[in-house]
Amino acid sequence: MNIAEASDDDRPTWFTSSYSNGAGGECVQCAISEDHALIRDSKNPTGGVVAVGSGAWHPFIHALQHRKPTRS
Repeated sequence: MNIAEASDDDRPTWFTSSYSNGAGGECVQCAISEDHALIRDSKNPTGGVVAVGSGAWHPFIHALQHRKPTRS
């Protein structure tokens, strides 16, 4: 992730994937809070946000990569 939206207050700074070409494709944006990774749909930035705890981030990404969600 390498393209950041500027933020001038306490709102998270969102990053758009460097794999996104800006042509309206399927893309997510991420931001880092004190103890969570935040994820949102780039096409609906005012919609819902998924918050993944820092300890769950790597298993979350692994599950997405392998399309096998795990349960704790």
